[in-house]
Amino acid sequence: MTLSDLIVEYLEQFGVEYVFGVPGSPLGPLFDALVRSENRGGPRTILTRHETGGAFIADGYARETGKIGVCCATTGPGATNMITGVASAYADHVPLLAITAQTSLPTFSLVSCQA
Repeated sequence: MTLSDLIVEYLEQFGVEYVFGVPGSPLGPLFDALVRSENRGGPRTILTRHETGGAFIADGYARETGKIGVCCATTGPGATNMITGVASAYADHVPLLAITAQTSLPTFSLVSCQA
């Protein structure tokens, strides 16, 4: 079992029906785990055109259903693009989970040393 499988297993336990977002290389393992889960009847992945849209769709889903809304985006700009939708949900106390990847530390250290 991978860490991504564990995260998706928790989503299943919480009764999450949908995960809204945009895939990216660092999120590849999470999307693979979501596909495996969906094949077993777990949460469906809904691809969005933009990370902001994914966050707002998750927000709207949570407002209408009372269930937690889940959105995801890749590192850097993908994560920052979700901020407006996440802030909107936060301001109105809407249950929302935002998942982002993290740049691996060796890669991050290499980039910062070269700058």
